[in-house]
Amino acid sequence: DYAMSVIVGRALPDVRDGLKPVHRRVLFAMNELGNDWNKPYKKSARVVGDVIGKYHPHGDIAVYDTIVRLAQDFSMRYMLVDGQGNFGSVDGDSAAAMRYTEVRMARISHELLADLDKETVDWVPNYDGTEMIPAVMPTKVPNLLVNGSSGIAVGWGM
Repeated sequence: DYAMSVIVGRALPDVRDGLKPVHRRVLFAMNELGNDWNKPYKKSARVVGDVIGKYHPHGDIAVYDTIVRLAQDFSMRYMLVDGQGNFGSVDGDSAAAMRYTEVRMARISHELLADLDKETVDWVPNYDGTEMIPAVMPTKVPNLLVNGSSGIAVGWGM
């Protein structure tokens, strides 16, 4: 039961917006910070802090790795995060530490979150019940089709 709940709840993207929960929480945090494509970059560490503090109570490295992947042109066909600094290479070089990189939402991400303020999606409580977060994004972009998905999960056997 646990393995299946992890696969369904975390490892697979929701077909409605093409995002995994951590991707959704990162983009939502960036949106709440006003970190849009046409605004100045913010330190990655600031975004990571908001994500783990308000929406995703897991390790900072896991959240930063997600941000890095969303900013890599060799990992995403259409990057969802616009990064400034060293975000690694296709040859396996690691990204710089989060204190050295800066991010903002890519222009396409703005379309993933468009109309969020118009009650177009359901909202659910965050992990501690202090904030409300979107269950899915009201995307205008078929993200799962344009970017696909990959990931790992705990084993599931019979």
